[in-house]
Amino acid sequence: MKILMLHGINHNMFGKRDPKQYGTITLDEINAKLVALGKELGTEIDAYQTNSEGDMCERIHQAYADGVDGVLINAGAWTHYSYGIRDALAILTCPVVELHMSNIHAREEFRHKSVFVEIVKGQISGFGVDSYLLALRAAVSAAQAAKA
Repeated sequence: MKILMLHGINHNMFGKRDPKQYGTITLDEINAKLVALGKELGTEIDAYQTNSEGDMCERIHQAYADGVDGVLINAGAWTHYSYGIRDALAILTCPVVELHMSNIHAREEFRHKSVFVEIVKGQISGFGVDSYLLALRAAVSAAQAAKA
């Protein structure tokens, strides 16, 4: 099984950016935790991060072509306004799980809305790095159910 982890805008700054909201964990450390859990679950993790919206759409298109089994996405601020990324995600036929380290519903009003919510399998937020691990478990479960 192959799961694609998509990290959005500014996530390369995890560990430096707003530690109150995101802690001090780095993107590399998050990816290492995902890979380790993926091994336990018998799943290969491919992680991708970009600060370019167009590049994110291109990577989603590639995921479709590759026939990945599931996608995790923490799109950061793009979550709240990127209809381009939303439309790219809608092309996918595999389960997509949206995740956020912070509880987006307890933050600024503009963060309460996700333009992805209607097309994703589910959303996990507010558990820090554990949001990634919970999302991976959910995506693997959904992908297995889809194959059954």
